[in-house]
Amino acid sequence: MKTESGANTVTHPEGQGQYPELQPVGVETVPASLSWTKAESASLMEAVVATDNMQRAYRRVVANKGAPGADGMSVDQLADHLKQYWPTLRERLLAGEYHPSPVRAVEIPKPKGGTRQLGIPTVSDRLIQQALLQVLTPLFDPGFSASSYGYRPQRSAQQAVSAMKDHVAAGHRWVVDLDLEAFFDRVNHDLLMARVARRVRDKRVLRLIRRYLEAGMFQDSLVSPRRQGTPQGGPLSPLMANILLDDVDKELERRGHRFCRYADDIQVYVRSRRAGERVMASLSDFLENSLRLTVNRDKSAVDRPWSRGYLGYTLTRHKLPKLTLAKASLQRLVQCVRDILKRGRGRSIRRITRELAPVLRGWASYFSLVDVKRPLEALDSWVRRRLRCVIWRQWKRPKTRRRKLLALGLDGQRAWKSAGNGRGPWWNAGASHMNQAL
Repeated sequence: MKTESGANTVTHPEGQGQYPELQPVGVETVPASLSWTKAESASLMEAVVATDNMQRAYRRVVANKGAPGADGMSVDQLADHLKQYWPTLRERLLAGEYHPSPVRAVEIPKPKGGTRQLGIPTVSDRLIQQALLQVLTPLFDPGFSASSYGYRPQRSAQQAVSAMKDHVAAGHRWVVDLDLEAFFDRVNHDLLMARVARRVRDKRVLRLIRRYLEAGMFQDSLVSPRRQGTPQGGPLSPLMANILLDDVDKELERRGHRFCRYADDIQVYVRSRRAGERVMASLSDFLENSLRLTVNRDKSAVDRPWSRGYLGYTLTRHKLPKLTLAKASLQRLVQCVRDILKRGRGRSIRRITRELAPVLRGWASYFSLVDVKRPLEALDSWVRRRLRCVIWRQWKRPKTRRRKLLALGLDGQRAWKSAGNGRGPWWNAGASHMNQAL
């Protein structure tokens, strides 16, 4: 899913957009798949500003679109801006003198209630962060745990859900579900930078990353300083989260636990409640004392997997569990459909379905692993009935309804009776005459 900045989307073609001419100054282009040595990591900034790397970063930022940052510059204006200012910008990056702009604060609703604050960087800073990400990912990602699935190349939420199902099917039918309170707002900069410095020797890159972490938050015409946290909304934040939480992965692997982690969503699978309570206590202690993160005790729990769910899915209680929809996921989609239909009042059914179709396709693609089809069939029936309800309302008068039903193939007597039955739109949307006609 995209954030408002569009920074964290995953599958965009690399070939979209045109990058303005960037003049290389004695710098070789560096493939994204390069395996770095310590000596090479001391000259990472040259790799960041290399023409090939910047062109790929530009194409990704343009493809992701996203909202303007604090300076108001849109993605469409980036090319002209770079044609004029790129040489100066490049020199400042190589000299270690570049300072990012403040990020624009935006609040978005959370799926489970409340709001989450995003920090939308300027388009120029999104470009630089994306270029940094492309160079740092091959440096860090190969060392990450196989049980970490969030915001990594060739990794997905669906893989995490499949792994959850496999762990439970193997007999680990208790889950330690950990909720980190305001994780992205609580990241300790010194701890994070110490872990980045384990692999990065280039002091210019280290200074630049810290400056991005400390970039002020622009809200209500004021800039507030940041002393902790990594603002959600920039391309670099997910990698920083994975670097810090890799310590948790390594600790769980050292203890021999089965687990899944998608960004800050952590679940550990054990064979008994007693084992789960031990893991909950020791892991909470590790997170709070070693990484200075806060575990939300109210939302964390040791429970059965089918009572908790993961990434929008949940499991049945069978000995060989099946994946099904979490109730909250279904409720969110139902509300989303209702909102679209409410906005669609007075518009043609074609316009409504054009807006609705990508939502349903994206949702169906994400939940394609579901084994239990009954909720999906019920949802499909409900959506179709809602659309028929919209059409019935748009026909308004009995005369119009009779004419439309006749045009759709109903015989004259049935069309006449159906058009003037006096029932409401929802009843007619589920009646046989509308099912047959549409």
